[in-house]
Amino acid sequence: MKILDRYLLKTFLGTFATVFVILFFVFILQTVWLFIAELAGKDLDMVMVIKFLAFSMPRIVPLVLPLSILLASIMSFGDLSEHYEFAAMKSAGISLQRAMISLTIAITVLSIIAFFFANNVIPYAEFKFINFRKNIAQAKPALAITEGQFSDVGSYNIKVNKKSGENGNHLTGITIHQKNLSGDGSKTVIRATNGELVSSDKSSILQLVLNDGNYYQDIVPKKYEDRDKLPFAKSSFKKYRINIDLSQLNKVDTKDESVTNTSAMLNMSDLKYTLDSLTKNRNTEIVSFSENSVSRLGTLIDNKAPVPAKKKHVGKNLLSLLDNKKRLEVLSAASSTVESMLYSIDATKTELDFKKKTINSHIIALNEKFVIVYACFLMFFIGAPLGAIIRKGGLGLPIVFAVMIFISFHFINTFGKRISQEDGLHPFLGAWMASMILTPLAVLLTFRATNDIGLINIDVILEPIQKVFQKIIHKIFPSLNKE
Repeated sequence: MKILDRYLLKTFLGTFATVFVILFFVFILQTVWLFIAELAGKDLDMVMVIKFLAFSMPRIVPLVLPLSILLASIMSFGDLSEHYEFAAMKSAGISLQRAMISLTIAITVLSIIAFFFANNVIPYAEFKFINFRKNIAQAKPALAITEGQFSDVGSYNIKVNKKSGENGNHLTGITIHQKNLSGDGSKTVIRATNGELVSSDKSSILQLVLNDGNYYQDIVPKKYEDRDKLPFAKSSFKKYRINIDLSQLNKVDTKDESVTNTSAMLNMSDLKYTLDSLTKNRNTEIVSFSENSVSRLGTLIDNKAPVPAKKKHVGKNLLSLLDNKKRLEVLSAASSTVESMLYSIDATKTELDFKKKTINSHIIALNEKFVIVYACFLMFFIGAPLGAIIRKGGLGLPIVFAVMIFISFHFINTFGKRISQEDGLHPFLGAWMASMILTPLAVLLTFRATNDIGLINIDVILEPIQKVFQKIIHKIFPSLNKE
């Protein structure tokens, strides 16, 4: 390796390592801020906090790595141009492309590492992270309930006055509001003097054992006029057990991101296998629904359609063959069947749309493993020529350009994925949208830096304006034309 290549590699890799560590620390702080509600005030020991952060770190790499390459490229090449080192290289016959060869090889190595990291480490860490959050309450059941306030736990809102015991499992002054799942307006309140939380690592069920309490429940009469009497039932108990399903506790998200998180746990081979299964399942359901619909319609026609005793022309009104009673039965059956079919179509459409979103999320996750590879090259071929053009190193102007470019990339990437998840765009285009849009910028900047053209040619913009201005002046002052 020549001295020049070693020097450029040392300059770039040193800057890259510094920037990567700083940005990684900043994003870790952002993660802590996002999940501060799950970490603060819940008596988590240091080991659990470290595990929580360790499992969340790998998901940050796809954001930090391209931004670090972009910023390190602008800073390194800007610093070289600012100190006229590129001018010295060009005077010695070394072009910008030649100077970028060794760094391109380094970016290739980083891209390969990024691919294996995205395909193996991130899915494993995502799996551990989600399950760790879900199992926090199982490892320490008392964490599910906060002292002195109502805590949403499964289908219950629980408030305790005081927690005690080694793990906070012993509760005093318990008030429980059970959520109304039936939708009839009834309310259920349970109060107990004390109780105990019992859990097992082998089960997702958290058991709450209550002692010495009362159970109140509103009764909703079937007759509306009886509801003004506000009837209720009350019972006392010495011991009462409530089983709470923790599988929904500490859920990652209640929106569509839960589907994305599921696909983020899979590597390439798992994604391909899952995609094949999901697509076949959806296609089979479409065929099955269409066949069942035709079968139901055919059964209706066979059972309800009038069959004339003799062949005769009846025109378009088959109902004319029936008397009024039979005609009413046929119309009623037809109306009922249409309503049933419409309901079935809406329900099936909703289910098929959900499955399509799941398939789109898996396709996006599969493409993202390659997008991060291309993003490393893209950010380098934007940052390196941009640094050579602006001729400014350090942490001033390069950070401004890097942040603007990366925010644009991240916004377009997020926008494309959101649209494609909702089936408004093909998932492949959604995953690659940001890369496709910024690739011409990388080509343009490389061309301008190679040919020693500035970032913006002011003459190209000012010359037409100057000509228009001169024409206006000559029209206002014709005497200037003679001069």
